Amino acid sequence: MNRKILRYFNTHKLIEGLIVALLGSLFIYLNLIGFESKILETLFGILFFIRILIVDFLSWFWIGFFIGIFWFWWIGVSFYYYGHIFAIPFIILLIGITYAILFFIFAKMIHFLSFSKKEIEIFLRGVFLYLLSYIHPFGFNWLKPELILLHSPIGVDKLHFGLFLISIVLFLILKSFWKIFALFFFIISISIQSYQILPQEPEKKIYLQTTWIDVRDKWNVEKIPFQIRDTLVAIDRAIANKKSAIILPESILPFFLNKSKLMLEELKRRSKEIDIILGALYRTPKTNRNSLFFFHKGSFIVSDKIVLVPFGENNPLPSWASKWINKIFFDGAPDYMPAKKPTDFKMENRLYRGAICYEGTSDKIYKNIPERLILISNNGWFYPSIEPTLQRLLLEYYERIYKIRIYHSINYSNSYVIIPKSSFCILDFFKEKVNHFP
Repeated sequence: MNRKILRYFNTHKLIEGLIVALLGSLFIYLNLIGFESKILETLFGILFFIRILIVDFLSWFWIGFFIGIFWFWWIGVSFYYYGHIFAIPFIILLIGITYAILFFIFAKMIHFLSFSKKEIEIFLRGVFLYLLSYIHPFGFNWLKPELILLHSPIGVDKLHFGLFLISIVLFLILKSFWKIFALFFFIISISIQSYQILPQEPEKKIYLQTTWIDVRDKWNVEKIPFQIRDTLVAIDRAIANKKSAIILPESILPFFLNKSKLMLEELKRRSKEIDIILGALYRTPKTNRNSLFFFHKGSFIVSDKIVLVPFGENNPLPSWASKWINKIFFDGAPDYMPAKKPTDFKMENRLYRGAICYEGTSDKIYKNIPERLILISNNGWFYPSIEPTLQRLLLEYYERIYKIRIYHSINYSNSYVIIPKSSFCILDFFKEKVNHFP
């Protein structure tokens, strides 16, 4: 038994897992420092998928461990702001172990089902990588292997990603001349989507407000009057600059806005001159909600979240464990309640959908999506970290799939708008040629 366990803990397996995980994580850190190289990211991405398909299955434990840490270590940073700094290293270790176990279970299962035949094992590993984005430990869905290819010419939607995986699998299992089939699938997996990321929209009608409010100050009762003042000043400045709308970050007003008649009147009065989108809390007789408020022509509507943050807003554990975790780490705060459907609203004859932070990285918010998404976030909980970079990469991923314009107003990182431009897909090109064939 001890020998079997020790097989996973030798230096070779650890280093091999570390190298593969690095290949699958470098794109995040290159983008973090502003070094965006499509050639390098494509090369690292292809090497990652080749290596993970052929390494010894015992190394998958370490691949999962290091990918979990390289991608998600920043989750532990939030515990600093909750006053539990001692928990940070344990949370990071727990994240690594969670993904290590996930990868190990599937690697072991695949190895067993393949009957030790390498070709079958490579194929089944490809199937696992294809399905991995559907596997959400504790409801957290940010691990998407397609994201590694985001800045490559390979399509990141499921069809093109599947074709790409088929090309890599065929390249590894076919001999000599037959590898031409791998090249064919690689070519038809090409789908280029170009887009711009700008600090403000080019039409200059909608203003994205960035704030830099430390979360330790945001919930300080003594600081709330200053936040109210700064919010109203930002709106008045946008009015003076002839903007048609202003978007302010999540929880810019850290109180139950629907219970504050004075503040509601101030916002409704200003909304006769400019559309206002901002984040605040919303209280009902039965629950509290983290909401987006849309003020227009003297009235307002509330957009409630349909996707809640695991642990931060909704504890995915059983009720007895959920109450215990909330009591220890979140001051006994109750879970929020999700809305049943997203909220759409009109500005200048265009339909927009409202979303808050984590929602913007969920497929649910994009169901029957209109042309444009307004997203508000508070990234102060994870400062300093890679979280804003990873969040932006995920939004680029959804833009490539749904081809919509995304407005993102943020606290504690720069706001931006992602604007789709043009696209080229090899499959569509072939279809067009076939349709024109006499």
